[in-house]
Amino acid sequence: MISVKTVRALAGSGLENVERHRRRINALNVYPVPDGDTGTNLTLTMQGIVDELDRSTAETTSELAAHVQRAATMEAKGNSGVILSTIVRGMARVLGEHETVDGEIIAVAIRAGATSAYQAVKVPVEGTMLTVIREMAEEAELPEVRALPVAEALARAIARGDDAVERTPEMLDKLRESGVVDAGGAGLVELFRGILHGLTGEPLPEVPVVAEEIAEESIHHEESEYRYCTVFLVEGAELDLDAIHASLEPLGDSLLVTGDDSIAKVHVHTDEPEGALAVGRAVGVVDAARVEIGDMHSQAAERERWLAQLHAAAQAPHTVTGLVAVAQGSGNRDILRSEGATVVIEGGQTMNPSVGQILEAITAANAEHVIVLPNNPNVRLAAENAASESTKDVRVVPTASVPEGIAAAFAFDAGTDVDTNEAVIQVALAPVVAAEITVASRDATVDGIAVTEGQHLAIVDGRAFATADDLWTVLDVLLAHFADKGLSLVNVYRGDDAPDEGELAARIEQQGLEAAVLWGGQPHYPLLLSAE
Repeated sequence: MISVKTVRALAGSGLENVERHRRRINALNVYPVPDGDTGTNLTLTMQGIVDELDRSTAETTSELAAHVQRAATMEAKGNSGVILSTIVRGMARVLGEHETVDGEIIAVAIRAGATSAYQAVKVPVEGTMLTVIREMAEEAELPEVRALPVAEALARAIARGDDAVERTPEMLDKLRESGVVDAGGAGLVELFRGILHGLTGEPLPEVPVVAEEIAEESIHHEESEYRYCTVFLVEGAELDLDAIHASLEPLGDSLLVTGDDSIAKVHVHTDEPEGALAVGRAVGVVDAARVEIGDMHSQAAERERWLAQLHAAAQAPHTVTGLVAVAQGSGNRDILRSEGATVVIEGGQTMNPSVGQILEAITAANAEHVIVLPNNPNVRLAAENAASESTKDVRVVPTASVPEGIAAAFAFDAGTDVDTNEAVIQVALAPVVAAEITVASRDATVDGIAVTEGQHLAIVDGRAFATADDLWTVLDVLLAHFADKGLSLVNVYRGDDAPDEGELAARIEQQGLEAAVLWGGQPHYPLLLSAE
């Protein structure tokens, strides 16, 4: 039998390598806005699978495969995480049917993963992680590769995956314009490379330096007696990872020290974060900009608030149709609740909820029919997977932004049947034009629009629309666009670093448009707008 211990070790090795490359993968963001999260979603999805393996009591290969498939489904986050979960499920299904693995079975498993992924995506797009897993399957299926031992066959598939990733800009204009390769494909190859490292012990390539990192929530959800999740990098000469580990061990739990003799990454749960940092400073240089200290008691409180919301939804009066929505920003969530949302999940571009979390919300709603508003393209696939897992009648209305979600919620009626609600919402969304303004985090050309780092960028219905050095100029261009289309009412949801309400309302009214300016509280996007 393929033992739980072996699978856990290999999955952990894959997770560790994805985590090593997380910042690099996050930086491979097509739109030059500070919200790339593919690396984070892949890491969180794999962490969920590894956590399930840690808990697994499987006694047979088929039982183990079933545990992995369930964990992959429930822990998937974002489009990249959901696609990865389908690959994992497909491969686990094949591997669960065999007691041992060779090159032949690896080929069948990777092909099953590729087939599962292509079937899960309604409109497959080449130049993405779909292409990468397909080409890896094609390589593994070559007769000379099938005849190889597992490690050598996997190495050939990974080399083909590397080549496919490098060619993704040739297949997708947006990648070519932005000067990046596909983030999901890059992450997928690093996952397989980590697994190969676990098999052979051969050294992993150095991780390219990434200048900027996007802050993320802690990826560890297990309970700890310690309060602070502390993560930092140590750079030095002839670092001894084992010695660093030994020095940190008395300070806490969930200890992980990875890297090499020139750079080490430390993760530890501790009540003494400064003491942990002191260990690093004693042997090298700790970059203060890369120190992350998370208060896990606060995270536990957030979980309690979530459970309280689910409990309240379950105890609420029964309705004909329930409404579940996803949104970032406390103001946006309050608006959605006021418009009838039963449960509002905190999440969006930089913190995609998992399939399991969305399913929890659907289950909690005291209604047999539920409409889900993902309010972000990167949440839609997870919402659809949650809907398919539910025993209720669940309809996912593919809202692509919070303003669209609010317009949909405004049209929703909990006392009306789900078919009527779905139809009314679609009618309400048809005339809505959604837009957002953010600040470019790097130079890029997207959708034919050139933008430089620090400029304000307007995006209309998911496509780059205009750019300028200041927010007001970009806003004026948007307002003129709305007026040209015959739209008269502009709803504005203010986020971080937004101008005040009065200034915005006056600017909109100067263009002869009616303004409704509300507090949204979303990060990264000073303004979210809709016009109708």
